[in-house]
Amino acid sequence: MTLFFILLSVSLFVLDQGVSLAETDEKSVMEGDSVTLNTGVKKTQQDRIRWYFNNTRIAQINGDPSKICTDVQCNEGTERFRDRLKLDHQTGSLTIKNIRTTDSGEYQLKIFSISSIDEKVFSVSVLGLPTAEQDKMKTKSVKQGEPVTLDPGVTNNPNDVMRWYFDDTFIAEITGDPNKNCTDFHCPERFRDRLKVNHQTGSLTITNTRTTDSGLYELQIISSSSSRQRHRRSISSVKSFDVIVIDSGLSAVVAGISVTVLLLMFAAVAVGVIYYRRRTVRSQDCDDPTALPLKLDSI
Repeated sequence: MTLFFILLSVSLFVLDQGVSLAETDEKSVMEGDSVTLNTGVKKTQQDRIRWYFNNTRIAQINGDPSKICTDVQCNEGTERFRDRLKLDHQTGSLTIKNIRTTDSGEYQLKIFSISSIDEKVFSVSVLGLPTAEQDKMKTKSVKQGEPVTLDPGVTNNPNDVMRWYFDDTFIAEITGDPNKNCTDFHCPERFRDRLKVNHQTGSLTITNTRTTDSGLYELQIISSSSSRQRHRRSISSVKSFDVIVIDSGLSAVVAGISVTVLLLMFAAVAVGVIYYRRRTVRSQDCDDPTALPLKLDSI
């Protein structure tokens, strides 16, 4: 009976506070696609909506436009969804673009209104690409300061979108519309003025390479398909490159050490030859008592 009264008290408290029990909605999506988590409500100006991913706040929308945030703006230093989140200001629904397998998890929605707090949970599963659609990683080595070209070995389809990533950071994009292409200056600025793309093949060239450019480069080729119901994009291919930039200064030091070792070896051989000749001459002098003393100048 005691347990019954405890549960009843908790239930009455929850209802009295105007908090609704969280519903769970399961979503399954392919890697590279977009998914929208719908609130199912029409937001009023007084409502506050907050989105959480695995208990970390990733988006917020209030009546005050200055308090709207997504990902990095909500939590400085958290860049998991950089430039991939979109909020609907009318409903508060959240769209995740170019979704990745690491985005799988629980998304929690909280709607704060004047009289209640509504909660909803979305369980999102992101399915990875089939192994057949992923190419083996290629390794590229280059000396610091020299250019390197990452060639996927494909022909660009005007309807496809090609996106280059460096260690999961978006650095370049090629589309059918040249005006919508970007290379670092418009995307993140790590490679400012050092990236070039080939619009025919989708290859990426990095000029004036640095040791900090070493790492994993990935090209995602996103194809379009359409039907009467909707227009859909999905990743059709992934190309990976492991780039190693060798420190030219270190190479020079290694070369210098090699030359020094060779000089020391040459000097050791020369000393050995002189020592051998002197010993041979002295041995001959001991065997021939009539031999004249040998001067050092003759050696």
